[in-house]
Amino acid sequence: MTNENMTKKKPSGVSRRTFIKGTGAVAAAAAVGGIGITAGMPDVVEGAPVDLSNAKTFTSSCAMECLHHNLKGYVVDGKLVKVETGDDTTKACLRGISRTQWVNNPDRPKMPMLRTGEKGEGKWKEISWDEATDLIVTKIKETQSELGNQGITYKGGSGNFGALTGGVAGAFFNYLGGYTPIVGSLCCQAVTSTMTPMLGTRYEDTRDTIQDSNYIIVWGTNPAVTMQSYFSKYQEAMSKGARLITIDPRLSETAAKSDEWITILPGTDTALGLGMLKIIIEEKLYDQGFLLKHTGVPFLVDKATGDQVKAEDNDTSYMVYDQISKSIVPHDQEGISPALRLDGTPIAEQYNTVFELIYNEAKIWTPEKVQEETDVPAGKVVLLAHEYATAKPAMIVQNMGSFQRTEYGSYAVGVQFYLAAFTGNFGKAGGGVCDAGGVGTTIKVKTAIPSPKPQGEFGQIPSPKLGEYILADKPNKIGFMWVLTTSLMTQFPNTAAVKEALKKIPFVVVVDSLMTSTALYADLVLPCTTIFEDTNLLAHNRSHLVQLMEKAVEPPGEAKSDLEIFTMLAKKLGFGEAFDKSPEEFIEICLEGTGITLEQLKQGPVSPMPQPYIPYPDGKFRTPTEKAELFMPAWKSKGFNPVVTYIRPNEFINGDQALAEKYPLMAVQRKTNRTIHSTFGNLPWISESTRSKAQVLIHPDDASARGIKSGDKVVAYNDRGEHHCIANVQAHIKKGIVALENGWWEQQGGSSSYVTNDFVEPLSGGHSNNNTLVQIRKEA
Repeated sequence: MTNENMTKKKPSGVSRRTFIKGTGAVAAAAAVGGIGITAGMPDVVEGAPVDLSNAKTFTSSCAMECLHHNLKGYVVDGKLVKVETGDDTTKACLRGISRTQWVNNPDRPKMPMLRTGEKGEGKWKEISWDEATDLIVTKIKETQSELGNQGITYKGGSGNFGALTGGVAGAFFNYLGGYTPIVGSLCCQAVTSTMTPMLGTRYEDTRDTIQDSNYIIVWGTNPAVTMQSYFSKYQEAMSKGARLITIDPRLSETAAKSDEWITILPGTDTALGLGMLKIIIEEKLYDQGFLLKHTGVPFLVDKATGDQVKAEDNDTSYMVYDQISKSIVPHDQEGISPALRLDGTPIAEQYNTVFELIYNEAKIWTPEKVQEETDVPAGKVVLLAHEYATAKPAMIVQNMGSFQRTEYGSYAVGVQFYLAAFTGNFGKAGGGVCDAGGVGTTIKVKTAIPSPKPQGEFGQIPSPKLGEYILADKPNKIGFMWVLTTSLMTQFPNTAAVKEALKKIPFVVVVDSLMTSTALYADLVLPCTTIFEDTNLLAHNRSHLVQLMEKAVEPPGEAKSDLEIFTMLAKKLGFGEAFDKSPEEFIEICLEGTGITLEQLKQGPVSPMPQPYIPYPDGKFRTPTEKAELFMPAWKSKGFNPVVTYIRPNEFINGDQALAEKYPLMAVQRKTNRTIHSTFGNLPWISESTRSKAQVLIHPDDASARGIKSGDKVVAYNDRGEHHCIANVQAHIKKGIVALENGWWEQQGGSSSYVTNDFVEPLSGGHSNNNTLVQIRKEA
């Protein structure tokens, strides 16, 4: 849909120089505090005024893993000249309004690019789409003939959450007959695998009622940068008397705005949580009524088997000890009084309750022992437990934080849910655990193309071990790889191994709108569209809005959408009928049963969510029992404790001592306000408003011991590789820890992922980049 904008406005667009001049003070605030730049933008393009009186306007959204702001684009003479906030629900940030520079980037590939030199050498020739698709079909068939379908793999990511992108890719490769999947999110695998069985769903967020909280613990995350559109809600809560506490090894932008900054050793968050839980249980600060009515902590666990005891012929009914009848009864039987503890009962020798198992893990964590393990002062542990348990409603802001990207991050996730459940802080405004959330909690958006079942089980490649597995032909030798909506070379740990893996695979196709770090190591690069260049639907679990992404301009050269690319290939491979529909037709399929129509979306974004949205209202969870189930059979099946316990990480200052002596600094990763992972990273406005070189934040004592000063070129290194960056020497980080920055391109010196830990978190399959040991030296 296009609209004639009849309201006369100032000329639009921004040159680099005018952008800096017109937004200097706000840009500086953004660089420190992560607050989005949205207003006061002069309407000029490359220094020349633009008349917007006859501009056409279109709506879209940032489609990568972000806050999914609704955007309005202004088009003059077929060119996108300005982007601004399109809907008042959230405000677009610096990155969103820089979309004009992405769409109009002169360096975008305009035709399929075939490699002519060595991988990484940067030598290419343009070929036609017909040649490119013929070549792809040939390589797919060669791989199938030589290696079978298990020799094919593909990897998408968080670069485009449009409904006509990732889901279409999955359908395409299943139509081929299957492939070897690359599994495990690098973002939030530990949260997903823990939250879903414990609470019943994933993507439940408390952002609507942050301002109603009396006490907010921001745990290992940085909402001033990653939730900047909602940070005003934190400030509103504080203005009403709420305390904001940040737990982080680094003085993040959020920590700088908090009432208190609590430093902690990376990977020890579970110990802190259990220490808090010990105090809450022993001082009876827990909400017994909530625990009995809304959680599974009274459920019996057989000491002989270690399993919860279920009722006969009812898989969702668990047995409890009834204090009235003095007998074992189903938990959902009327008129009973379940026991939290079995001390003094006739069944104590045979059973435990889940409550008792949890307390057994917590009771060893005295404040002094917590301090010894975590470096959080014992008195602070006590205060934190007391304040969180009594200042209701209280909220933990988790939001896929760094604490869960550790060697046993699932336990760290679980202990936060334990704390919220034991204190009754679920199901009410201002409480809960704030995570990513969106429309999927309310409506079911269909897949555009139903995916057939693969024709075989071929094993899996864990994402953190991508490079290692492919180099070792585990579980299968890979002959063909397709990469879209992600950049393996900037995000995946042990990047040197990833690079060698890309070199080893006989044929790698990268689909992207820019020549990214990963594209450098492709055999064939296919130019794709970006937002405002195709029609798509955004209805994802990062946003409360369902949004139509409109085509506003023609893409450069012959760039095509992912849907178009797969449709061309599907036709040549004999299953084109499944893909041969217009984007609008596919969007209507996606919306079937939601109550939302394409015509509605043409008028603007639609929110299907109740206002305000409160997860698990009145303590009703979405598990089969409708209770928070704090015992995890999935953990037990993998040989781990089914209730939260603390396991010391191996790659840790107090873990493998030989490794710690060789690499004595603990490295954590930080997100910056200049990019989303690695996207936006090459845009001039972004670099000029922030900076164009990676930094490492290092404590003055650690820097002095290495002869390093602020501004020095330095190298962070370990056995996996090297990361080149600039030293930022400040006491804004705990001594012995350094903060590396995620997402820098190969063309900008390379990603910090070259050094990050590629250990697979065993409870979930996630990654462990925040348990990384490094050494730092000055550049030679």
